Amino acid sequence: MHMLCGWILALGVATANAFQDTSPFFYFSTSESSFSSQSISQLQTASSLTQDIQSSLFECPSDTYIIASQPGVNAADFASRLAAPHLRRRISKEDSDVKSSFSVAEVVGDFGTEELQMMLEQRCRAGVTSVDASTGSFGMIDDMRPRIIRVEFPNLPSAQPKRASKLAENDAFLSSIIDLLPTTKYTVIYATSPVSETQRAALHEVKTYEMEETFPSAIHTDLKRDFSIHSRAAGSNETLVDGPLFERYQFFTPGIFMGLVVGFVLLSILYVGVTGVASLQVSYAAFEKDMGPAAQKKQQ
Repeated sequence: MHMLCGWILALGVATANAFQDTSPFFYFSTSESSFSSQSISQLQTASSLTQDIQSSLFECPSDTYIIASQPGVNAADFASRLAAPHLRRRISKEDSDVKSSFSVAEVVGDFGTEELQMMLEQRCRAGVTSVDASTGSFGMIDDMRPRIIRVEFPNLPSAQPKRASKLAENDAFLSSIIDLLPTTKYTVIYATSPVSETQRAALHEVKTYEMEETFPSAIHTDLKRDFSIHSRAAGSNETLVDGPLFERYQFFTPGIFMGLVVGFVLLSILYVGVTGVASLQVSYAAFEKDMGPAAQKKQQ
């Protein structure tokens, strides 16, 4: 059994990839419930979990019930801390309003959202409001009657960066709905469905494996440049320009020209200095002691 390296500590979801046809489930409420995170099995069938949720909500403990559906995901999609930070915060009860919460890592089958909605409509006399998550728009809820808010999220992209980004975007959208509720008594049922065979094949195709860097980056750059030169030379159909050698190549570049000018100036300065030193004329007698009458008289 292949175990995934990532895991979700705050959400309490283990990301064991033992069952490919399973998906996680999340529940949190501002009302107390009979669920305990320690007694919740991390592998359940969708039918039994649906019955447990219906039993928990049979007495209508909340004013608003948000039923969110996210198709085509598994527990590994929630492994990153950045995948669903708002959901993680509420499941871990970092939000002071949340009184009860739990999560199930592996749910076999599709959770009965339609059955749960029907029970809440009949038992709690709640109205239904649908939210278009694909456009990111929803209407304000201004009445105080019990309300069921259905949020249907679209499938996630197959590419991993876009997949995680879209999941975080959906999480922020769900959090904004909760923040705009006119009541603090709410329950959120976040149900997901497993990845389909088509999606699983697409995910498998976009997986890429990169070997560790054996050479430094500088050597990689040199090798890439060398390969590009060889490939260009091997597959190039360009022909050389006909004509004399000095018309085909440039030998007298601006750098060479500036170097010659500076060299000429320095040689000129050196020539003037050497010429000035060489032009000095001093007689040998200038360094001899004067023994004439004037010097003798001066000594007296």
